[in-house]
Amino acid sequence: MAKMETVVNGDFNEILARIERGIMGGSVSASLEASSDFADGSAHCSVRVFERYSYIGGNRVSLSVTLFQGGSGSIHLSAVTSGGSQAMFFKLNTFGEEAFLDKLREIL
Repeated sequence: MAKMETVVNGDFNEILARIERGIMGGSVSASLEASSDFADGSAHCSVRVFERYSYIGGNRVSLSVTLFQGGSGSIHLSAVTSGGSQAMFFKLNTFGEEAFLDKLREIL
């Protein structure tokens, strides 16, 4: 598992659209597996779960991205990858997870 947490600036919907376009356009095997959006007053939260094939690891990896904007206007981003290991009891190969997260860093 690889994780990134940061605060991003800009328009919430534009950042979300840029992430979706960038991830989906960054790999022929990328797919949007699930999404969730909700708002309460001025607070917004969007969750996206992407998946793609990792050629390096020979398996599929997922990337979950959560954007949250509260009343202060700051946009918090949390991204977590999973699924990049081939071992049964411990993580053996996490190259695919790190590469997926690196793609998100490029987009931002």
